[in-house]
Amino acid sequence: MPIATVNPANGETLKTYEAMDEEELERRIQLAEATFRTYRTTAFADRARLLNRAADLLDEDGAEIARVMTTEMGKPVKQARAEAAKCAKAMRWYAEHAPELLADERPAESDVKDSGASHALVRYRPLGPVLAVMPWNFPLWQVVRFAAPALMAGNVGLLKHASNVPQTALYLEDLFHRAGFTEGCFQTLLIGSGAVDEVLRDERIKAATLTGSEPAGRAVASTAGEMVKKTVLELGGSDPFVVMPSADVDRAAQVAVTARVQNNGQSCIAAKRFIVHSDVYDRFAERFTEGMRALKVGDPLEEDTEVGPLASERGRADLEELVDDARRSGAAVLCGGERPDGPGWYYPPTVLAGIDRQMRIHREEAFGPVATLYRVADLDEAVLVANDSPFGLSSNVWTREAAEVDRFVRDLEAGGVFVNGMTASHPALPFGGVKRSGYGRELSGHGIREFCNITTVWHGA
Repeated sequence: MPIATVNPANGETLKTYEAMDEEELERRIQLAEATFRTYRTTAFADRARLLNRAADLLDEDGAEIARVMTTEMGKPVKQARAEAAKCAKAMRWYAEHAPELLADERPAESDVKDSGASHALVRYRPLGPVLAVMPWNFPLWQVVRFAAPALMAGNVGLLKHASNVPQTALYLEDLFHRAGFTEGCFQTLLIGSGAVDEVLRDERIKAATLTGSEPAGRAVASTAGEMVKKTVLELGGSDPFVVMPSADVDRAAQVAVTARVQNNGQSCIAAKRFIVHSDVYDRFAERFTEGMRALKVGDPLEEDTEVGPLASERGRADLEELVDDARRSGAAVLCGGERPDGPGWYYPPTVLAGIDRQMRIHREEAFGPVATLYRVADLDEAVLVANDSPFGLSSNVWTREAAEVDRFVRDLEAGGVFVNGMTASHPALPFGGVKRSGYGRELSGHGIREFCNITTVWHGA
């Protein structure tokens, strides 16, 4: 895949970039290793000052970088501006909270005295250069939610971004440099996916984090396992959105539309499978389909656009294949389902009903504005259908019954359970999944400690 900005609204190639050669790649890895030796000893206050400056600059650049993101991957520009603002917020959160999140932990002396210690503690120390392999769908946020905690922990970062968002990738490098971080603290590697294995095998790279597809995750995990290196993987998701009879059905249907089409439906944590109790199914299906049908699809740079194009022609073709397979297998198309005429990689908001386990869309992630509806008889069946997926990233449940909430929280196989609201990521809350959605956690204290050497310090009596 070429490293290029191709506008998904019209298919026009705007900028192309040459991949870095071996000499430049080596220079950057060398620089990362050398920088880490000194950066790791800097004080939290110094790191926080730099990260807060990066947040200030990002706020100043918000409108400009939003247009770049929209041009590169097609998200509505209002959502792009919100993404930039969210990144600045996360930077400030880690700048403020990193010292307490990584503070020494001291067990009670009475608990360690039988080991012969006068006292002991646990200290979090940085690992070194971390390789980040990041996707195009949230081209700022996916990177910042790695970079902010990694830099505050004393690590340095090497970013291999998706090849269709090179301008955003280069902007991020420039942002951290303008903020005052030395060049080796954060560097963008303009390389193809085929070069990732070589970089990960380099002994100077100490760990890796990947957000992306299941095949990409397998490849990185395989190499990292062979090299005995720590990884964090955030892969696909096919999140359930469960609606029970006690729910505010109208509100649930309204939120469901946003939950499905945020970022043009290209979000791992977007709700994709809508599992509705039979008592409220017809009402929910009607309201939800009306909301999906009413969305404005159009130029993502227009302020009133709600759904823009998919990021790539291949992505649209993959989505069409899932819809066509479901239609041939008997699914009912309640709205959408047909590619529009004209330029760009647009696909309409689509609702499918009558899904069964033999359809590909039941097992595979639909990465675009396509929703599947399921009718269930009771809570037990709702849990069964929700868990009948290879993925387990997050989940949404709508109910006013406390006992039902307890059951969902206990039994849903997911990294998050959001009650009466849509899944979202927040700096203070851990983010990640189970099953084929990956392992490890980003954000919160759990995220900043993922790439730390958890060190036991023992003092003799």
